[in-house]
Amino acid sequence: MPGFGDPEARLLLIGLAPAAHGANRTGRPFTGDGSGDFLMSALHRSGFANIATSRDPSDGLRLHDAYILSAVRCAPPDNKPLPEEISRCLDHLGAEVAELRRVRVVVALGKIGFDAWLQLLRQRGVVLSPRPQFAHGCVVRTPAPAPTLVGCYHPSRQNTNTGKLTARMMESVFRKAKELI
Repeated sequence: MPGFGDPEARLLLIGLAPAAHGANRTGRPFTGDGSGDFLMSALHRSGFANIATSRDPSDGLRLHDAYILSAVRCAPPDNKPLPEEISRCLDHLGAEVAELRRVRVVVALGKIGFDAWLQLLRQRGVVLSPRPQFAHGCVVRTPAPAPTLVGCYHPSRQNTNTGKLTARMMESVFRKAKELI
């Protein structure tokens, strides 16, 4: 599953993997399911998306100054990729990131996206010590030219239905990202 968004983006979002009933079905990240609608609503309110929903690739959704990728390129069993799957997809992630030359901030949607980004940095010779720990709203400054990393809980139904992630919490991450850009 390739990424989606503005090729001139300064904000990069890294998710987990295509959802079986969302992106895996529609062919576009965070499209056709509740987590996509939750994310697009926050991106819309923050000025990164022109509409607040993500139903299908022909819905007219456009991202402004934002691009979305997945750490893993295919839907893993139980939505939990194995470390080997993440490692195998790292070259794809790296190749797509290399095409996005203006990225200044990376928002990792969940720990898997966070860890995949750190693994990509390490592969590129950027080793952060001590190793940053994932937390919602954390900001990890990296040596230039690597983008700043911001952690965000994944907008899964499990997180949004339980209140672990609220709309206000997600919007605060995007406000922080805008300040860092």
